[in-house]
Amino acid sequence: MPKQQIKKSDTSSGQGLLWLFGAILTVQGFGSAITEAGWNSSFGVGGLLRAAHVPEWGTLLVGCAGAALLATAARRHFTKRQAR
Repeated sequence: MPKQQIKKSDTSSGQGLLWLFGAILTVQGFGSAITEAGWNSSFGVGGLLRAAHVPEWGTLLVGCAGAALLATAARRHFTKRQAR
């Protein structure tokens, strides 16, 4: 009788996507907020939010969401590493 393998709920591709989306949102959110403050210009997500008439602090929320995703990815990475 073969041993049953425990299925992992966290796949490596899912973990990689968490890192990727976190990095993209962090750069787009905070980068656009800095660009708007310094040069009165927006790019990427910030430009789309301006076109949708979202307040200026909306880009900071995007950056915070990216930072939260990066923190979640880091927590999962280090928790998984300690379990080994």
